[in-house]
Amino acid sequence: MKTLDKSIAEGILFTDMYQLTMAHLYFRMGLHEKTVQFDHFFRSYPDYGAHKAGYCISAGLEWLIDWMREARFGDREITFLRHQTGQTGKRLFEDDFLDWLRQNGHFSSLTLRAIPEGRVVHPNVPLTTVQGSLAMAQILETPLLNMLNYPTLIATRAARIHHAGRGQLMLEFGMRRGQERGVNAGARAALIGGADFSSNTGISGVLGFEPKGTHAHSMVQLFMALGEGELAAFRAYADVYPDDCLLLVDTINTLESGLPNAITVFDELRQKGHEPIGIRLDSGDLAYLSVQSAKLLNQAGYPDASIVLSNQLDELAILQILAQIRDEAARSGMDARKVMKRLVYGVGTSLITSAGDGALDGVYKLVAVQEQDEWVPAIKMSENPVKTPNPGHKNVWRVYDKRGLATADLLTLDDENPTEMDPLVLQHPVDSRINRSLAGTAVSNIEPLLTTVWEEGNLVYELPTLEQIRQQRRADIDRLDSGVRRLINPHIYHVSLSQNLWERKQALINNFKKK
Repeated sequence: MKTLDKSIAEGILFTDMYQLTMAHLYFRMGLHEKTVQFDHFFRSYPDYGAHKAGYCISAGLEWLIDWMREARFGDREITFLRHQTGQTGKRLFEDDFLDWLRQNGHFSSLTLRAIPEGRVVHPNVPLTTVQGSLAMAQILETPLLNMLNYPTLIATRAARIHHAGRGQLMLEFGMRRGQERGVNAGARAALIGGADFSSNTGISGVLGFEPKGTHAHSMVQLFMALGEGELAAFRAYADVYPDDCLLLVDTINTLESGLPNAITVFDELRQKGHEPIGIRLDSGDLAYLSVQSAKLLNQAGYPDASIVLSNQLDELAILQILAQIRDEAARSGMDARKVMKRLVYGVGTSLITSAGDGALDGVYKLVAVQEQDEWVPAIKMSENPVKTPNPGHKNVWRVYDKRGLATADLLTLDDENPTEMDPLVLQHPVDSRINRSLAGTAVSNIEPLLTTVWEEGNLVYELPTLEQIRQQRRADIDRLDSGVRRLINPHIYHVSLSQNLWERKQALINNFKKK
């Protein structure tokens, strides 16, 4: 895409057309500058078919803020909109509206509160709230959903794969299989969620991470086609990268050719004063080959050489590999724990595409309108009660039990403070018959989750470093009950309403039905 075209496609017009037609309607009705609140939340955890998430990891906020800082309606955008016509040829946008956009078409009128990146998040909890002028808050909907939903989806998958791998080194390898340049956001989200490095060179450099990668089968194939063979290919690579030598050993036959040739090259490196990094396995029975490779490497004097696994890995594949290694190691006289400790996981397609559930069902709903300095709650009815949003100007709190583990997220009215409630009543968001009452002695902490990030055009939040975000993710996951962290059939984490918010929601529903 040409630079000029890219500035149009990815600037303020990076939104759905109906956001602009609604903004025009609001302008015609004199509602465009009315102060409103939208909530962004997702309705359900990713469901991958054979397994399902029990939590998500928030991601994408910093890049959204970066975009909001720069996005505004300029001459090119106004000219484009001026030429848009309906079916009869009549212009869709009148000049007075376009003049208003030229003067006010930026996000300085908005205030954004958000749950920071790296935090564990759950369904129907506002990840982001947007307050401000109706027209610009409406236009923000699509880019906000685009820039927060996908990174949250990928950070979540990365956290699960990291958990399956028991914290072993994890590499994001998905660039070639991802959705075009969306892989940049995906790689950043993967690093937030648990990947230690990425093969994506450019974004790794931007984020301050070392890109990781060695060689492909094609390098070995080339040397074979030239009549020099696999050993010559390995020697050539080791000559160029003597201190970073990690060899892909499955081009011909892993145990009969690749590994023996790798060990030959490792011996030559050691004689020259260098230590090899290890090998990579990209095909075959990865569990069996891991054990046998570890055994041969040990016998050759390389007990610390890494074994990188790749090829369609996801959390279930890793669990199955580890389970099989326990069996294979015992039969081969190997210590399974030591084999597993030298594994590195290169994860590509399943991570960058969130295979099995490729989209987070994040939504952006109008929940309140300000009338004469008072917030009037707004509600959307649905035949499915679960899809009825929680109305009004709210706060979000995380409740920790006496073990220090997160036991519930609580939505309250803006003027409520659950730290002053004893007992603390947690009301099910849909079923009036289900609630919990926690005595003060059963609660170790109640933490507010939303923080003001963007206020009237200014960043009012110190953006954390990527490493700080990763530390926050680790801390939050450590404070989840093990049943919630479970990769298959996780326990349901409670998202509850305060009694006052529940009553307000029911009153609005009843009033709506009467109309």
